[in-house]
Amino acid sequence: MLVVDLDGTLLRSDILFESFWSALGKDWRVPFQAANSLLKSKAVMKRELAQSGPLDVETLPYDPDVIAYVQDWRAKGGHAALVTASDERIAKDVVNHLGIFDEVYGSDGERNLKGPAKAAFLTQHYTDGFAYMGDAQADIPVWSQATRAITVNAPTGLRNKVEKLDAEVEHLQTHSNAVKPYIKAIRPHQWLKNVLIFLPMMAAHQYDVGTFFAAFFAFVSFSMVASSAYVMNDLLDLAADRAHPRKCKRPFAAGDIPIAHGTWMAFGMLALGAIIAASINMAFLGIMIFYYIATTAYSLNLKRRIVVDIMMLAGLYTIRIIAGGYATQIPLSVWLVAFSVFFFLSLASVKRQAELIDTANRGKLEATGRGYQVDDLPLISQVAISSGYVSVLVMALYINSPTVMQLYNSPLALWGVCLILLYWLTRVIMITHRGHMHDDPVVFAAKDRTSQLCFLAILFCVVWSALL
Repeated sequence: MLVVDLDGTLLRSDILFESFWSALGKDWRVPFQAANSLLKSKAVMKRELAQSGPLDVETLPYDPDVIAYVQDWRAKGGHAALVTASDERIAKDVVNHLGIFDEVYGSDGERNLKGPAKAAFLTQHYTDGFAYMGDAQADIPVWSQATRAITVNAPTGLRNKVEKLDAEVEHLQTHSNAVKPYIKAIRPHQWLKNVLIFLPMMAAHQYDVGTFFAAFFAFVSFSMVASSAYVMNDLLDLAADRAHPRKCKRPFAAGDIPIAHGTWMAFGMLALGAIIAASINMAFLGIMIFYYIATTAYSLNLKRRIVVDIMMLAGLYTIRIIAGGYATQIPLSVWLVAFSVFFFLSLASVKRQAELIDTANRGKLEATGRGYQVDDLPLISQVAISSGYVSVLVMALYINSPTVMQLYNSPLALWGVCLILLYWLTRVIMITHRGHMHDDPVVFAAKDRTSQLCFLAILFCVVWSALL
């Protein structure tokens, strides 16, 4: 008999964490409910989370090499059983979906098949002996009772311990423990958005060393907190990402990073960002707390509400500028805030427009995890165009304000900025309309050669107006 573990072995994930994040995405009270059920027992908590956050077992990240191993075992006349500490209902759904196991046992609210308890259960159940396939330190008591120990992606230290046991040992390495997925998960390319923190300093032409370092540390703090939010959002969006043709390749959705690691990453980066924020000033820390609460509300609920979601995205961009003002203690210009609100509302609308066009191309009527329908495309496109053009109008009015006359030697050169922005916004919306836009227009702009040239042209106009 071949006995296979589920979490981390057959599945490149963990059902407990999958259930937790799935349930949390539906009800923010889940952490408190889980803590209460844990007081009874871990098995009870697993059962209640499984009921609160039903999983789509068809899209879970299974390990194809483990599946092939089980299939080969059965092809040679052997039998296979899935025995897991995860909830038995989910385990049965997995077995029914894969169709490669003869038996299945899991935690049922009373028993918790893990460690010594699992070893005792298997020894009693399979008196003729069994081979066991697992991946963790908790499996050592089981391997010690098995006639054959099979490890899956086990670290070197664990392999050495298993090899000392009185059993035939086999090691499977189905994927590498690379750092790249972790870097990809925190989305360092998205830190480009946090450059907005420097905007108040630049708009006020205040370039002293103290102001620069205040803005720099604010940038680092914001990047840590934002990455924490990105990780949390990916964990909450696991089901929607796995149903998407491109997002299914994200590290957590694909199983390249254990969900447990993602949980610690989210809280670890949040703590680091908060510590740096507190070292700058308490007002900036307050802005960061507000940003994280707003981002969490967006991830848990607001992203599924039409119009509210794009307003929130625009606000989250603008908060970066406000945070830069508080970090450097530079008063914010009304013109700057007004421009950013309309400009980023346009980009947020472009983001939704791109998602809806992708949804339409896949033959669906509604965007997964969003409140929009394909029929909303014309309205979203109009919001993108109109708000983008209004942002340019605000820029044009700003050029004629007394403040510009004081800050710039040649204000007329700033009209070049308006013309370039009109061109860029119109081009981006056209590209999106044709279905060639990246999921995030900011990422698209960073990689697009024409957008890069537009940025350089805008920079030239600003320098010209300030110095010449």
